[in-house]
Amino acid sequence: MTRNGKIQSTSRRQLLRQTGLGFAALGLDVLLAEQAAPRGATAVENPIAPKQPHFAPKAKNVIFLFMHGGPSHLDTFDPKPRLKADAGKPMPIKKEVSFTPLDKLGGLMPSPFEFKQYGQCGTPVSSLFPNLGACVDDLCVVRSMVGDAVDHGGAMLQLHTGAFNFTRPSLGSWVLYGLGSENQNLPGFITIKPTLWHGGGKNWSSAFLPSAYQGTPIGYAPMKVDDVREKPIEHLTNENLTSDQQRYELDMLQKINRRHAVDKAHDPELEARMQSLELAFRMQMEAPEALSTNDESKATEKLYGIDDPATSDFGWQCLMARRLVERGVRFVQCTHSGHEEKWDHHRQVARRHHASAKEIDKPIAGLIQDLKARGLLDDTLVMWGGEFGRTPYAESDGRDHNPYGYTMWLSGGGVKGGMIHGATDEFGYHAVENRMHLHDLHATILHLLGFDHERLTYRFDGRDFRLTDVHGTVVSDILA
Repeated sequence: MTRNGKIQSTSRRQLLRQTGLGFAALGLDVLLAEQAAPRGATAVENPIAPKQPHFAPKAKNVIFLFMHGGPSHLDTFDPKPRLKADAGKPMPIKKEVSFTPLDKLGGLMPSPFEFKQYGQCGTPVSSLFPNLGACVDDLCVVRSMVGDAVDHGGAMLQLHTGAFNFTRPSLGSWVLYGLGSENQNLPGFITIKPTLWHGGGKNWSSAFLPSAYQGTPIGYAPMKVDDVREKPIEHLTNENLTSDQQRYELDMLQKINRRHAVDKAHDPELEARMQSLELAFRMQMEAPEALSTNDESKATEKLYGIDDPATSDFGWQCLMARRLVERGVRFVQCTHSGHEEKWDHHRQVARRHHASAKEIDKPIAGLIQDLKARGLLDDTLVMWGGEFGRTPYAESDGRDHNPYGYTMWLSGGGVKGGMIHGATDEFGYHAVENRMHLHDLHATILHLLGFDHERLTYRFDGRDFRLTDVHGTVVSDILA
């Protein structure tokens, strides 16, 4: 080709783009972009703009309190007198897949903790949770949870993403994809001090969903809470440039990006990148205030246990969760972990469960009370639990993994309070009544947020994916 009498080289791709085939490619790109865009939006729109659900929701935000390692349901919310009566005897039913070495395998082990009935509903709670016990009238205790993976990595992936053997979008990403965010100056999905092992970032990843829907971590599990509070998000502020100077730089960069976007025919990934740059700039305006607790009263800090070294870490996480949902963040996860799994007690379950419970009991009770007092609990779904439960038989003086029947609880957000759903057998090994598989839990959460879990889909690699895959039933019994 020539221009101004000079010969210019043209690649095959440029030739095709500039001729008839270019129009066909443009049409195909736009079609694919529209198919990949969130429901009710196009690729050039803000991907986290608020969207309407399928029907009127009962909850608009989610707080997930994740207990890394797997708390023992037998020592927390599911008392089993039979274990005390048959203490030390061999397990009378066939054992499922187990990691317990034969030389460490013991007999049935009763809980070392006493249970007491709390509230008007009379739900029994162990002595590990005296503060949380006072909140049972707001809790729906699900004693019949079931998962498919016996190892931490697989079980955590299934809890967070619905699949234990593939990389899939996380629950928080699906929620943000479906609903968008009420606050355009903060990420719609935030995970506080997440663990970096047993799947790490896959547990808050958007996978094949656009990157705008992935979780934003604030610190990581092994970090000291004071360090996280001082610098919650890396590079959140720029000490070398003023806000006006950064705005000018971003405008220049986005001008180049928009010019490039014309040639790319609305590339969804480029659009997502442009949106993320804008969000990063806006975050500098609002995030420092949202992530600071300087305006909280001493009474509030005491309510969450921030004044006590034993509870200050998780207390700060819970307080941050309230502050974030209060500001319109759609999904917030708090992780109770550290240099090791906080609840994976194959040894010394009595001592170690006591220590772990002490760190979270007051903060979680404070969170529920605070949400309720501020009128936020009605439309905020709080979820508590780990990747599985523990076995009724002993592994030395601890308990092994048990995904066959365990406990999680829900509160607020359209869930009935003061009730127990489902049951395990008399030993606490298998769920035998009103079993709730993790797929059912995910389906129910999406229902509370206003979605038919079978219709909230995303087309990728030629098929429609959903959080619950081809499974899941909404558990209507627990809905208020």
